[in-house]
Amino acid sequence: MCISFGYVRVSTKEQNLDRQFEALKQYVSDEKYIYSDKASGKDMERDGFQNMLKAMRSGDTLYIKSIDRLGRNKDMIKQYLELFKKEGIRVKIIDLPTTMQDVPAGQEWVIDMINNIIIEVYTSMAEQERNNIKQRQSEGIAVAKAKGKHLGRPSIQIPNEWDRLYKGWKAGSITAVQFMREIGMKKGTFYKKVKEYEAEKGLA
Repeated sequence: MCISFGYVRVSTKEQNLDRQFEALKQYVSDEKYIYSDKASGKDMERDGFQNMLKAMRSGDTLYIKSIDRLGRNKDMIKQYLELFKKEGIRVKIIDLPTTMQDVPAGQEWVIDMINNIIIEVYTSMAEQERNNIKQRQSEGIAVAKAKGKHLGRPSIQIPNEWDRLYKGWKAGSITAVQFMREIGMKKGTFYKKVKEYEAEKGLA
C-alpha cells in the first residue's frame, strides 16, 4: 500500500510547526505519517527526518510545504531529491505547484524536467537570500563598530577601590579570595580583569 508522508521543520524550539501541519493535512490523511523536527537545516542528521526515511518505501509520496524545509544547502537538497527519485518516492512541494501535478503513466520525464529546473532556481534563490542576510549582518556589525558601539556582552568595569585592593593583594596583606569578595567578582572574571589591568599598567 502506497502511503502519503509529510515532513515539517522549524529551526528552533521556540518556533511553531502549526502552519506547516495545516498545509499538509489536506494531503496526508493520517497525522502519524507527518514527521517533524525542530532543528537547524544545516544537515540531514535530524531524528524526525531520519525516522521518516526508514519508514518510506517505493511508491510512497512525500509532501512538504517548501523545499527549504528539507535543508538549507542546495547540494544537500539535490542529493536527497535524487535519493527519493532513485527509491521511487515522489516528492510534492506545496509551494511549487508544478510538483503537485500528476501526469499520465510514461510521461513522468516531463514533470521531472520542469521540477528540476524549478528546484535549481528555487534553491539557488534561497541560498542567495541566506548569503544576503549574512552580508547584511556583517555590514551592520561593521557600521556599529565604526560608531563606537560595543557589541556582545557588556564589559565589566574595574571598581573604584581596585587599585588599593590590588596593591594590598600584591603586598600580601589580603588574599585573592578577600579581594574577590570585596569587589564582588567571580574567580574567572577576577583573573581576567587582573590580566587586563596588568597589561594596561605595564605590570605583566
